[in-house]
Amino acid sequence: MNGAESLVHTLLKSGVEVCFSNPGTSEMHFVAALDRIPGMRCVLGLQENVVTGMADGYWRMAGKPAVTLLHCGPGLGNGFANLHNARRARSGIVNCVGDQATYHRPYDAPLTADTEGVARGVSGWMRTARRATEVGRDAAIAVQAARTAPGQVATLILPSDTCWDDGGVVADPLPVPVAQPADPLAVRNAARILREKKNVLILLGGPALFEGAQAFAWRAAQATGHKLMAEGSNGRTQRGRGRLPLERVPYPADQAIAALSWVEHLILVNARAPVGFFAYPNMPSIHYPASAEVHVLTRYEQDAEAALRALCEELKAPAAALPDPGPRPEGARGAPTPEGLARTIASIMPEGTVIADESVSFGRGFFKETHAAAPHDWLQICGGAIGCGLPLATGAAIGAGGSRRVIGLQADGSAMYTLQALWTQAREKLPVTTILLSNRKYQILLGEYQNVGANPGRTAMDMLDLGNPDLDWVKLANGMGVEAAKATTLEACGDLLAQSFAGSGPFLIELAI
Repeated sequence: MNGAESLVHTLLKSGVEVCFSNPGTSEMHFVAALDRIPGMRCVLGLQENVVTGMADGYWRMAGKPAVTLLHCGPGLGNGFANLHNARRARSGIVNCVGDQATYHRPYDAPLTADTEGVARGVSGWMRTARRATEVGRDAAIAVQAARTAPGQVATLILPSDTCWDDGGVVADPLPVPVAQPADPLAVRNAARILREKKNVLILLGGPALFEGAQAFAWRAAQATGHKLMAEGSNGRTQRGRGRLPLERVPYPADQAIAALSWVEHLILVNARAPVGFFAYPNMPSIHYPASAEVHVLTRYEQDAEAALRALCEELKAPAAALPDPGPRPEGARGAPTPEGLARTIASIMPEGTVIADESVSFGRGFFKETHAAAPHDWLQICGGAIGCGLPLATGAAIGAGGSRRVIGLQADGSAMYTLQALWTQAREKLPVTTILLSNRKYQILLGEYQNVGANPGRTAMDMLDLGNPDLDWVKLANGMGVEAAKATTLEACGDLLAQSFAGSGPFLIELAI
């Protein structure tokens, strides 16, 4: 048995069932092992940032890591942006990167790179294998690291001789560390703040946004008369009827500061105190009042639901029915607006839908209009590196078992970063409907340009404009094997959505906004 074979056997024994790959020469022994050893679903991405984004989406829905297969330092560099997003979403990924053979590195061949240096910025755990006999052991540790709460990128760098050399040993799975319990003192302190103080905000993030934790958070808030919100960007929020109609901290700095201006005490549940995505002239970096006191109920690695349950027990909070979000909205008509599109989607989406949201500026008001939709999951870009949406939707469809419809809310500028994901959707016959929001410009950057006090002239506009020539998303999708159609009204968009739901494969709607 060679090192690559021990790697595949160990991954399978450790519960890793999917490999998202874009391999090269240094990984051919890994590819050959995947060919010989049954059990691993291998999914090809046509660019490494598609591969890493798919692995992120898979974790968010499956709750277990996939393995990626990337080619040397440059391939890892290509996948870096969506590994950054995965790190910010706290997604677990076993990130395998091929590398030059150990004895070949001193010759400084063209693909030789500081692979460890590239990996370090996105990895919670990292190791370079030294010999074939240790690859299986290293793989088992990588899986354990990826699954350590709340989830992290575990990068295993594999010099090619560690894969082709004989002597591989299959390693047994290592125990998965469970989420840590909350500190009882933190629970009692949060209860005291909620009982004794005014203007308290409970801010939820991570698994605190799953429906079980939401119910306990609502009980605590109702018993004490305080408010709940979600972080601005979240890996997975369970939403819709039967879940809590939470609003998020707004993205624009002035709106966030206004929304939090009343807060005197901030209780964090698997969340961080809100800060600006960017700095702006004459604008504070923190978005809550500087005078507010910040209290931590749970850190990222702690069990949010158990902590909120304990908080309710400490408060003796009675059961509280979740608020009724009202009737399911009706589909909108006429020219597309953010609110109208959100109502149209909410009116028609099937129960169990997964939303992969990279709508950027157009989608900031979607939450309020979709509280009354059927129960669904909402995935957001968490690290701000655009190009996340299409791969995220692709990986989420696989992570959800291929039986749940995924709707991708996708801005056109960021879609161009990873449009190759459409090809993978077609090849894997995935139930993904992409609503491509086509305004032919980087709208968010136009806003950011003005936020720093500048007015765009001709040169600036040319750098923020996607026209001349216009992108034709129907042709682009068709060229990737995905059926597609254009819509200019919300009723046409609704009709195309229904048409796509009736099928089993991918579909793209280019919606002119």
